[in-house]
Amino acid sequence: MTSVPDACVEEGRPLTPGLTDALRAAHAAGARMVSLCTGAFALAEAGLLDGRRATAHWMHTAQLAARYPEVTVDDSVLYVDDGDVLTSAGLTAGVDLCLHLVRRDLGAHVANQLARRMVVPAHRPGGQAQFIDLSVPETDDAGLGPVLDWARARLDRPLTVDDLARRAAMSPRTFYRRLRAATGTTPLQWLLNQRLARAQSLLESTDLPVERIGELSGLGTANNLRHHFLKQVGVSPGDYRRSFFSRRPAG
Repeated sequence: MTSVPDACVEEGRPLTPGLTDALRAAHAAGARMVSLCTGAFALAEAGLLDGRRATAHWMHTAQLAARYPEVTVDDSVLYVDDGDVLTSAGLTAGVDLCLHLVRRDLGAHVANQLARRMVVPAHRPGGQAQFIDLSVPETDDAGLGPVLDWARARLDRPLTVDDLARRAAMSPRTFYRRLRAATGTTPLQWLLNQRLARAQSLLESTDLPVERIGELSGLGTANNLRHHFLKQVGVSPGDYRRSFFSRRPAG
């Protein structure tokens, strides 16, 4: 993989031929090309973004589009995954893209562990709905960490807001308010996100049938799993498994 950090974007100051030649050679040799922030200008100068969708820091996307009209510039996303060429917006979006690559290559578990160590959300969608990871809340503040961990260990069982509130020694209304403040979502949506994340992990790491994954993730029937998976993730469980199961390293 070849990573391209911030590049010079001053008007009228071209990149050196040596750099663009090196980028073209790396791409021709099969390297995956990744640009962070204004590094997209280097890829565009090398012609590697022609006919592709790409992004960069919002302050420079208009200049990128004007200078390289063959590139479809999208300033509304954090990053763009176009297979062998990937581009990101600003610095934090570059972290999101790097975590996305870890997740794509090594699976959700490794990406989640790395994100926890970095104290960042495990994955923010970059406009690629099929790669959304919902397993780690942005924060477990307000003393909710223990009850959320307790719930994650029991996703295959019926759980209600009252169950969670009782475990947290709070009223349902207080629990709802504090979870919403800590994670940005409602208790029921949080539970659904965790169950979908469990299903994602099982699809990546096991060959269990979809029916059994529905049971273990707490989503019930295979039809219910497919319904929520399509709605939230953007692809069917089968398509997701075909995309990610083969990418996990042996062992």
